[in-house]
Amino acid sequence: MSVEITIANAVKKYGDNTIIGDLSLTIREGEFFTLLGPSGCGKTTLLRMIAGFNSIEGGEFFFNEKLINDIDPSRRNIGMVFQNYAIFPHLTVEQNVAFGLKNRKCDKETITRETEKFLRLMQIEEYRNRLPERLSGGQQQRVALARALVISPDVLLMDEPLSNLDAKLRVEMRSVIKDVQNSLGITTVYVTHDQEEAMAISDRIAVMNKGEIQQIGTPKALYQRPKNLFVATFIGHTNILKGTLSGGQGKQILALPDGYSVELGNVREKTEAPRDVLISVRPEEFTISEKSGEPGIQGTVDSSIFLGLNTHYRVKLSSGEKIEIIQESTIDSIIPTGTDIVLQVKKEKINVLSEDGGSNLLEGVQDDTAEA
Repeated sequence: MSVEITIANAVKKYGDNTIIGDLSLTIREGEFFTLLGPSGCGKTTLLRMIAGFNSIEGGEFFFNEKLINDIDPSRRNIGMVFQNYAIFPHLTVEQNVAFGLKNRKCDKETITRETEKFLRLMQIEEYRNRLPERLSGGQQQRVALARALVISPDVLLMDEPLSNLDAKLRVEMRSVIKDVQNSLGITTVYVTHDQEEAMAISDRIAVMNKGEIQQIGTPKALYQRPKNLFVATFIGHTNILKGTLSGGQGKQILALPDGYSVELGNVREKTEAPRDVLISVRPEEFTISEKSGEPGIQGTVDSSIFLGLNTHYRVKLSSGEKIEIIQESTIDSIIPTGTDIVLQVKKEKINVLSEDGGSNLLEGVQDDTAEA
């Protein structure tokens, strides 16, 4: 059975140091929910509070309507997967998977049936008699996942489970984790600092910074319409340019460097007098022209990296700033270093932020932070 997790006004302190202050969120039943943020932002602390491994200095934690603040971790019916696998080195794969069922004193038939089920589900039947030392990192993580799931937990908690794997294995294992979660429909809370990993596997993501949730939403919502500068720069890559926003006769004109401007029809906070703003332009949201005299931002190609499908350019603007541009590779050639170019933006995709970066001035920003 899966549950809805509700956290209301959570507080975590170590002495006089507040790690999390007044945090609230709701994790829906059966969803894959990721806590994403830089090291030290409080995401693992929050996960451990859900698990019962950390004390709670304030607030309430619920599984459905059941308050769990004072319930022992062993009675919360959670499955936990750690960064370092934490499987028993002296037990075989089969014994590791069966451990939780034996610990709960299940009957022999149930232990055999459920152990077989999850050995098959995680595709580790052929390794059943091996000790962990004879397994690869990916195989060990499959064992850890099977052991966590075999007890039919209400909630699956995962703390940076893929960070010790190489790049290829990480991609493989995140597909495995997502497929298994989909098939079982178990409420899953996943912690990572890897934004690409979070985007690939999550139903929704909570972006955290300094113990606070900046924005909660689907990967698409966070990428296309970030709520503020922190989310814009943490989710994916972006270039930040300075500009002004002004209006008149129902129009909002965004002025970018070098006298280049575009008209926007989706500004939420309209203004008539010129207002200083920050403009978030992702690398793929530029178009490049080698024709001089066209309206646009002036730049010079500083370097290029061919990566097959795409070519990445580092471009030096007339102001001296350096930006990154990604273009689909052409069959003809790569733009040579030193070439003068003109840049325009895909205005429907860029984001316009307040001067302090605290808010997105465009329509369409979705934020589920207030759901709790």
